[in-house]
Amino acid sequence: MSCSKLFSGDLPELTYEVIKYLQNDHSTLHSCILVNRLWCRLTIPLLWENPFSISTRNCNFIIDIYLHNSKTELNEYKIINNLLPSNTLFNYLNFLKYLNTYKFITFVKKWKMSTFKNKLLKSSIIEICLLLIKIFIENEVNLHTFEIEIPRIIKDSRYLDHDILELILQNPNFIYNIRNLKFYSIFYDVTIQNRVSQIIKSHQNLKKILLGYDLPLYQSLLLSKDYNFSNTLNTIIFYYVDLKVIINKDKVFEQFNVLEFVHIVYCSSLNNSFIQQIITLTKPFKLRSLFINEILQIESLRLLLQKCGGYLENFGFGFEFDFSLLLKQQLLELITKYCKNIKFLDLYRIDNPIIYPIINLIENIKQKLNHLTIRISDDTYYSSNGNIGYGSNILQNLGQVLPSKLEYLSLTLSIKENDFRTFLENSQDILINKLLIKQRGSYDILHDIKEYIMEKKRVKYLSIRYYFRDQIDLYDLKDEVEEFKLYNVRVRSWHELSFAGDIYNLLKKVD
Repeated sequence: MSCSKLFSGDLPELTYEVIKYLQNDHSTLHSCILVNRLWCRLTIPLLWENPFSISTRNCNFIIDIYLHNSKTELNEYKIINNLLPSNTLFNYLNFLKYLNTYKFITFVKKWKMSTFKNKLLKSSIIEICLLLIKIFIENEVNLHTFEIEIPRIIKDSRYLDHDILELILQNPNFIYNIRNLKFYSIFYDVTIQNRVSQIIKSHQNLKKILLGYDLPLYQSLLLSKDYNFSNTLNTIIFYYVDLKVIINKDKVFEQFNVLEFVHIVYCSSLNNSFIQQIITLTKPFKLRSLFINEILQIESLRLLLQKCGGYLENFGFGFEFDFSLLLKQQLLELITKYCKNIKFLDLYRIDNPIIYPIINLIENIKQKLNHLTIRISDDTYYSSNGNIGYGSNILQNLGQVLPSKLEYLSLTLSIKENDFRTFLENSQDILINKLLIKQRGSYDILHDIKEYIMEKKRVKYLSIRYYFRDQIDLYDLKDEVEEFKLYNVRVRSWHELSFAGDIYNLLKKVD
């Protein structure tokens, strides 16, 4: 009876709570639209509150819908008006709550490329981006979160950001009432720095900041009295920063009243000088992430983990992790002793003598662990006496210490048949949302994957990149992809799934 009332719409509040629970499952939300009018009316706002965040969304449809709402003459942008929707069922602009500059620009680029192929558009990327921002402003879009993200990897995107930020500064009401203002930047640009500074000064509600690659903004931003966000800033991310440029660390961290997350990601100068200032703080230092590529003083690290290891949730070795086996073993022992709440574990450049400390660490944190990446470096693959042994020891011991559920498991190693079957048998009761396997060698793991993974439906998303004479991605084998789909296992490209487990992507999701 209750179920029938739920579907008929007699319990709208309960129906909304059910649909809201599916907020991040966009494929299911699209199915909800088709149930009935009530479900459609409750679902559409969830699908349109952050439309630029979903790479698989139909960019043409979304941009066209927004352009339909333009009060600006579209002819000046050489957009053919009669090709836009003549009518819409909802005022979709009312639902927009999240805007990330990088994702927004990327989305518009995809739309322009598609439109340009159809010879419908001659306006530039920047003209279209500015037009859309003007549409948002004209329609008084009420944003919940505004993220200024300027990634290093997108060539010349900073020039787009210049103009977008300038337009926003000219219309301060656009972001005046937002609850979350976030700033991510991993390269230095003086013009963007100045505009971001103006936005921060005018808004005074900065929640989260990522500082990377030694921007001159650090010291002035964190200590200046011009920025009044000591009662709002709850997250600081140091990303590839030389920590010695942050002077007076004790003053920097003591002034923030609601700081909940500090992330240190592949930073240099994580030495005794930095750590001593941290351990003398009167406030808790809530270190949530620690990814390192150097060990300067193991005793200083012990003191740091003693103070804040209980807060640590994300830990990993870096790509340049190349110190002695003794230091690696000591570090793993410290992590195992002081850090019981690790959820995200990323391990690279594995050596045989530290495999058992790694297994011990995983077993120690299995109740909280939901993301695990283990990568044996490429030079190890080709060594004459041990590459297969490293993979063998991992596979023979890993299956029995994994938690019952994992969000993400990525293994990069050489694989022998018996070892791989041992791993699959030992882990056959474990559910994994995203599984990635990259292997070198002549053994084709696909048959065992089908038997232990596909037929038992233990994995939701799968990516395999394996090597014979050439590199092969399972995603490119269309017949195989269709076979997995019959068992409700979705094959994705290595790039797509590995990006989902990327550290930078993880940090952007942290609230």
